[in-house]
Amino acid sequence: MRDRPGPLPQTANVVVARGGLDHLATGLADAGVIDSPLRLRLAVWLTRHDGPLHAAEFAFPARASLNQVLTILRTAHPVEHRLTIPEGLTSFQIAAVLTKAEAATGEVGRFEEGSILPQTYAYEYGTTRDSLLTRARNAMSHALESAWAGRAEGLALNSPRDAVILASIVERETAKPEERAHVAAVYLNRLRLGMRLQADPTVVYAASGGTGVLDHKLTRAELDRDDPFNTYRNAGLPPWPICTPGLASVQAVLHPLASDDLYFVADGSGGHAFAATREAHERNVARWRAVQATKAARGTAD
Repeated sequence: MRDRPGPLPQTANVVVARGGLDHLATGLADAGVIDSPLRLRLAVWLTRHDGPLHAAEFAFPARASLNQVLTILRTAHPVEHRLTIPEGLTSFQIAAVLTKAEAATGEVGRFEEGSILPQTYAYEYGTTRDSLLTRARNAMSHALESAWAGRAEGLALNSPRDAVILASIVERETAKPEERAHVAAVYLNRLRLGMRLQADPTVVYAASGGTGVLDHKLTRAELDRDDPFNTYRNAGLPPWPICTPGLASVQAVLHPLASDDLYFVADGSGGHAFAATREAHERNVARWRAVQATKAARGTAD
């Protein structure tokens, strides 16, 4: 009788709550996994030497028999959920991602910009969002400690925090992985020479109130605004990271390309053109403007 197919029409994840056998049996019946709480209670008593039942979220196959249900309740691993935190998000954006993690519970606590490691985290139903944040913070701390210990010599950085701040700018500056170490080299060269970084993403961070998103191109007023994050007006690094950089950007900052370049500008194809002198940079800017003008003309013609 216990091997007879059950009523569940299709595979389903069901949260088996704590609260005793009667509560468990009623919950499984309400979820359509079993057809009789009494039969389950009897089967549990008859197989009581096989081990205790566990409360968690389990995956039950379609038409699971009573024996299958008991095996799952005693030996199965809970359903594993995944939370992916992408690189380059601000703390505001990450909080929104955490809030949408439906299998997690609790509020999203406050956390510092750039303090967590963007990656995919596995968790079980009922895990608190605060514990997920703690895991992400610890992951960043351990990854940063290891990366900083293996850094290249002679970098214009005083601490792991400096590395994260600069990595956050690199993360927002280029979407091309192969450019990260080159962009990092430009900024490190500027820091070494006492030049201002003049990084647009830091101004975007300031103008957006820390959200990292603007619905318009940067204006002259925003570029001229006196703000600690305005690296056009202030020398050195901004006060804290402008997003959560990935480990690849951190490594790019700690192992920059060997380059004397001090400038870069978009090349019109998704990448950047780099230059060591102001004159070469101005030629690159002129080419970029020509590309933009051509695109605009084509758009008008269309």
